[in-house]
Amino acid sequence: MESEKITYRAERRRWYDDACAAAHALDLVGERWALLVMRELMFGPRRFSELRADLPGISANVLTQRLEGLESAGVLTRFRLPPPASAQVYELTEWGKEAEPIFQALGRWAARSPLHDPTLPFSAASLLLSLRTMLDPARAGDMAARIGLRLGRERFGVKLAGGRIEIAHGLPDEADAMLEGTPPVLAGLIYGGQPMEALEAAGALRVEGSHDVVRRFATLFPLPPKAGAG
Repeated sequence: MESEKITYRAERRRWYDDACAAAHALDLVGERWALLVMRELMFGPRRFSELRADLPGISANVLTQRLEGLESAGVLTRFRLPPPASAQVYELTEWGKEAEPIFQALGRWAARSPLHDPTLPFSAASLLLSLRTMLDPARAGDMAARIGLRLGRERFGVKLAGGRIEIAHGLPDEADAMLEGTPPVLAGLIYGGQPMEALEAAGALRVEGSHDVVRRFATLFPLPPKAGAG
């Protein structure tokens, strides 16, 4: 174990040499793109090509380096899917998944930045993680609903109950509503105040089932006020 630690340390030349655990966290995941790779794995295993597609600014070489570094640090693991897929995928370890509250805290804090540009690329994992971050339990109240999301090639089920939200891979067997659109379109509906009917009329959004459920669902995720406002 000691030799493994020394080897990993040698691979990472720019360590902080600081006993603070926050500094060590930056030693582990502070390289550019590392946290975003973790974000994309928050909802299950992904292929290299899928990660690359949802991180359009990253090169194959840098993605390979970040995956190797995070694997060496124990944050993620890789394995091969059984036939007929037989593809290699990457998945967060249980310890890696414990980082989600860090993403939520960063997201809430950075959403207050006047420099935040919501028109930039937005992946499915970004959208889903934002829903788990920004849900207002008081607004949700006693709302109970199951909503299916078709986000490009991916499918997810959302369950609202008791002021809490659960998100899982795959469409629910029964849903009160089904939404189909790109992550930026759904973000526009939920965070940008774009009317559902206008998005439907433009062909950007498809809604099946209860429009009333979707309309209320879109109001449950208020953004915090910008820093310095008021």
